[in-house]
Amino acid sequence: MNALGFAPSLISNSAEPLRWQYVTRRFKELQTNLALQAGTIEDANTKARGVIKSLNRYFRDESILDHYVVAGSWGKNTAINPPTDIDLCFILPVDVYHRFNEYSGNKQSQLLNHVKDVPGTTYSQTAIRQDGQVVIVGFNSITLEVVPSFLAADRGLIICDTNNGGRWKQVDPLAEINLLDQSDSKLRGNHRKLVRIFKQWKRHCNVSIKSFHLEQLIGEALPSLSWGSHDEFWFDWIVRDVFAHIVARACGGFLMP
Repeated sequence: MNALGFAPSLISNSAEPLRWQYVTRRFKELQTNLALQAGTIEDANTKARGVIKSLNRYFRDESILDHYVVAGSWGKNTAINPPTDIDLCFILPVDVYHRFNEYSGNKQSQLLNHVKDVPGTTYSQTAIRQDGQVVIVGFNSITLEVVPSFLAADRGLIICDTNNGGRWKQVDPLAEINLLDQSDSKLRGNHRKLVRIFKQWKRHCNVSIKSFHLEQLIGEALPSLSWGSHDEFWFDWIVRDVFAHIVARACGGFLMP
């Protein structure tokens, strides 16, 4: 026995194991806390389905769940709890594009204003407005950002941009999702896990950086790390090194797909 009354065999000569034994558990608990709750998902899906059906009812005379792409964090499966909004690209019939493209003035703003009025017939008590390139349907529990879209001739979608007099803009949300899928597969799921963690950091610290910028920066950093595809035991090192990469990329840029 030593002076404190403990048997020598019960005393570790090193505190090193105690420093590391909770790393895995804590990072897994963090991911559990960030995960969307079942009730939240069902509520969001119900509201999204209702808006999609109301738009199809008006533009196609069919109350169907079709002609849409879920984009942003919900489409990429990187949304965290509590969610703030859902990005929903609603694909309009091509004749609507040709009709509004003949208009004078800011035709994109006129189209957004036209689409804005449609959900109001079903959700008369809900605040609905247009903003930039989206129609915002402000439900109490979650906001839907509806992007009026048209199928592009080559790939992706044509959407509205009402800024500076208005223009048509080509985007490809499915290409973004596909690239993230490929990266996440190579990194054993760490790309999405780190995106969710850094989105919570961004929210908690009120950091003025776009979520898709974080997504791209994390996708750059992880493959360059020897432990970038390791499990949660390594996440303290991984988070540290991703922060270092973000700092080093200040004032830089990159292309989105």
